[in-house]
Amino acid sequence: MPDDSPDAAADDINEEAATVDGDVEVRGHYEPDSWAAAENRYRDLGPTAQSVVRETARAMDFERSEYEERVTADVIETARQTLFAETLAVRVADSGVFEAWREEYPGDVRIAGSDTVDRVAWHVLPAAEAAVAATFQNEPDAAVGTVRRMAFNRRYRDRLVGTEDGE
Repeated sequence: MPDDSPDAAADDINEEAATVDGDVEVRGHYEPDSWAAAENRYRDLGPTAQSVVRETARAMDFERSEYEERVTADVIETARQTLFAETLAVRVADSGVFEAWREEYPGDVRIAGSDTVDRVAWHVLPAAEAAVAATFQNEPDAAVGTVRRMAFNRRYRDRLVGTEDGE
């Protein structure tokens, strides 16, 4: 049974399980190896997103009419996108480790941030043969969040949400 103390809840929200592979910390766990895998996971998150939104509205004491007015398909879709993005695997390391990885990586790498900082966070999209990265100095949590938003908005969104040309 989970600990319901306020400190435990804060720990659950603020700390993310991380694994360390050599000099690289990995936050999150999901890195789809194909578009089909990403599409399946995204589709499967629909009911979860709906439950999260419904229970959040219940905790906020929404009346039935307020729920029906405010909880739209867009709200649930936003929750699904967030759930997908927040589980993406993001590597965190110093810039030297990142540059060594980048030299070996055959895909396209898009980087946001400054070349004059010491650390980098990045997500690899094997299905797209691409990666996105953000440089940072002192705020790894912010950098990981930035990378996840970049990955979803610049690489996954069109494919998963169905706004790609021709869909």
